[in-house]
Formats: sequence, C-alpha cells, structure tokens
Amino acid sequence: MGKLALHWQILAGMLLGAAIGLTLNVTVSESTSEVPRENLPAGIRQVVLHDSSNLITIDVTSDDETTQRLVVDATRREPNSVATLAELAAGHAREYRWFQHHGRSWSRWFGDNAQRLGGLFLRMLRMVAVPLIVTSLVTGVMGLGHAERLGKMFGRTLAYYVATSLLAITTGLLMVNLIQPGLRGHAHKPTDPEGQTDVDLGEVLFTQVETMIPANPIGALADGNFLSIICFSVAFAIFALIVGGKTADLIRDFVGAAFEVMMAMTMAIIKLAPLGVFFLMVFVTATQGVEVFKSLGLYMVTVTCALAFHALVTLPLILKLVAGRNPLEFAKAMSPALLTAFSSASSNGTLPLTLASVEERAGVSNRVSSFVLPLGATINMDGTALYEAVAVLFIAQLYHGENLPLTDQIIVAVTALLASIGAAGIPHAGLVMMVIILQAVKLPVDMQAIIIGVDRVLDMCRTSVNVWSDSCGCAVIARLEAHGGKAPPPTTEPSMEL
Repeated sequence: MGKLALHWQILAGMLLGAAIGLTLNVTVSESTSEVPRENLPAGIRQVVLHDSSNLITIDVTSDDETTQRLVVDATRREPNSVATLAELAAGHAREYRWFQHHGRSWSRWFGDNAQRLGGLFLRMLRMVAVPLIVTSLVTGVMGLGHAERLGKMFGRTLAYYVATSLLAITTGLLMVNLIQPGLRGHAHKPTDPEGQTDVDLGEVLFTQVETMIPANPIGALADGNFLSIICFSVAFAIFALIVGGKTADLIRDFVGAAFEVMMAMTMAIIKLAPLGVFFLMVFVTATQGVEVFKSLGLYMVTVTCALAFHALVTLPLILKLVAGRNPLEFAKAMSPALLTAFSSASSNGTLPLTLASVEERAGVSNRVSSFVLPLGATINMDGTALYEAVAVLFIAQLYHGENLPLTDQIIVAVTALLASIGAAGIPHAGLVMMVIILQAVKLPVDMQAIIIGVDRVLDMCRTSVNVWSDSCGCAVIARLEAHGGKAPPPTTEPSMEL
C-alpha cells in the first residue's frame, strides 16, 4: 500500500473494514449464553443472555421463579426496551456488566475490540489537536500583521458559515416535505416516553458567550474546550502584535517553530489513517443490525439525499463560482480528511488531518486555514443543522400525522441555525440541538428516541459534510482575502499532484 496515494489507502481500509465487519455480522452475530452460577449474587437463580445484531435480551430469574426481561432494541418495537447499550449501562449497570463479560456474540466482541484499536488512532489525533490549533492560530493571526485584517476575515468567515448553514437547513426542509418519511415510512413511536427536559435556547447561547472567556486558559487547554482555546489564542496573538518589537518577534519565532514540529507530528500520525479507518469501519458494520434500517429506511433516505445535495451540488457550486476552484480536484485533495471524518464521526478529532490536507494538499495558506478551520470545527455544522431540521419534521409528521405548517417550519429553520452556533463545543451537541428545536415547535422531547438507533450511521454522513463545508470555506475565504473581499471570476486551475 506504500505506493498508493493516501486517499486510496484510506478508501481501501474503509472498504476492507466494511467487508470484514459485514461478514462477521452475517455469520457470527447471534449467541445465547448464561452467567456462571458462581458469579450470580444471592437471590438470583439464572441469567440468560441473548445477543444478535438486531436485538439483545437479558432474562434474570430470581429464586422465587419470577423473571425480569431487559431488552436493547434500536427499533423500540419491544415494550420497555432501550435503544442502545449505553442506555442499558446507565439504568442497569450490573446487567450490562454481565452482558459485556458473558453475553456478547463473536461479531460484537470483534467489533468492540476493533473500536478500541481504532480509538487509539483517534486519541493520537486528539493528542495533537490542541497544540496544533494553538500554534496554528497564533502563527496565522500574527501573520496577518494587524487586527483590522483579522476583523475582515472573521466577518467573511462568519458570513460564509451562516449562509451555508441556512442553505443546508433549507435543503433539508425541502427534502423532508418532498419525501414525507414520517407519513409514508414504518417507524414506531417509543412505547415508554420519558420525562421532558427543558433546555432554554437563550441560556445555551449565553453559556457559549461565557465559554468564550475562559476563567482558566490552562484548564481550557487541558479540557480541550475548543471555543475557549480559539478565543484566548486569537486574543494572545493580537496583543502580542500590539506589544510588538522583540517580544512579538520572539513569540512569532517560538510559536512558528512549535507549529512546524506539530505539523510534522500530525503528518506522521496521518500515515496511520488507513489502519484507524479500517478498525472503525469493522466496529460499525459488525455491530449494527439491519432491522432498524428497515423501520427507518425512508427517514435515512431523506437525510442522505439532503446531505448529498448539499455536499455534491450546493458546496461545489460555491467552490467553483466564489473560490474559483475545481470541486473534483479540491475533493481529491481533501479526501483523507473526509474519509477519516466519515469513519470516526468526529469533526474535532479530524481537525489535525483537515488542517494538514488543506495546507499540504489543497494549497491554502496557513494564514487562512489556521483561523477558518478551528472556528468552523466549533461553530459551523452544516450537516448537523440539516440533519436536525429533517429529524424534527420527521418526528412532527409521525406525531401529528401531517406536515408542520409553514410558520412552524420557519421556526425550525431559525432555531436550528441558532442552536447549531449555540451548541458549539457541547458534548453530544446534536442531542442538545434536537431538544431545543423540538421544544420550539412544542413536540415531546422523548420522541427523539425513535431515531437514536440509526444516529451513528447518519452521524458519520453529517460529520463528513461538516468537514467538507469547513474545507470549502477555507478556499472561499482565501480567494476573497486575495481579492479584497470581492468574488473573482472562476478560473481553471491545474490538477494537483496527489
């Protein structure tokens, strides 16, 4: 594989991992076992564990012959079931441990261990992410020379992110109204609705303003809080320029040298991407059942079509008409980052690879990429905003038996846009966004349980779109910066050496 270009190596790893995972899923995904009697506590006579890719059951029989059944069913067809093993662990930790130690099928065992191995690659990317962002941002901002140029770049970047997010949300709304998956599909409402948890959009937005001012910058670095890191790094670089003189030169030289070291480390880690992607794909395909895809098939088609239109039509048009870049050549240059984003479902984790691809393969200057990409990975979530809009309208169709009125759909669009910015950097931001939008149109929050079973696969797709939008934004801002903020006429560029 050494002679193959990196993107072909990653693609080969992805396809091979998917093939092995699917083979395991088809051949060794079912098992039935019991917890050994010596491991059972007093009062429990028998525990029978059944595992398959579609359904997990745990039957706990007491000494008085009463049996309690716990069910993990992503489709939520079974009464009193949970959708994921994480939910089982949260509510029944003892039974979860029994299943992990004694009940997993060979397919799930291989998948879980593949996830751990793939996680090592993601840990290496996260290891370099924070120092790479800090050194890249400080180097890029100090390279601008003065704060006025930074202000213009920030304005253009924010305008691009808001515009593409609105286009993504509009595409999602049009697609869900056209296909109407909630009125024509076979999804099931949850049989055990949970209590609603109120989330106030204003409070979420203000919390992000507070996050922009870290009480402890060192703590923000340790916690990997990207929004805090970005704001402090930009402020540090601006005031280094204001101080000027030998101090600015010393900081510029030191941070520039550190950036070169971090880029070298990142490029070395990137060479492991084919292996990391391989293991992550084995995990996804070996542990995911097909029943949940059957019940939510039309919903998945709707999300996928909307994401595909935004990624393959809207963004390439912007790339061609505004940035003057060949979309196919640019996509080839960004393919290592896009494929890694797909397999890992983590735009923040992929950020070091995105930075390296934009600068080393797509030829965008560090002065632009160091500012646009970290900001985009934090607040620009085209794919996620689109997904949330589709998901909420799908839930509304299921709940009401009809489409939401136009006024409510406008509320969904505006709330999804604000929430995509307001939820920046929040763990599981998609779930927080979903709660906010559901509340805005007075839908029960527990209805999001319907779609949790397919969230991992769709998360892979929307993360790739997020990274693709960030990358296109780099090219757009670089061209606007070069032409004083005016969109230049499209040009035909030579093929890149890949």
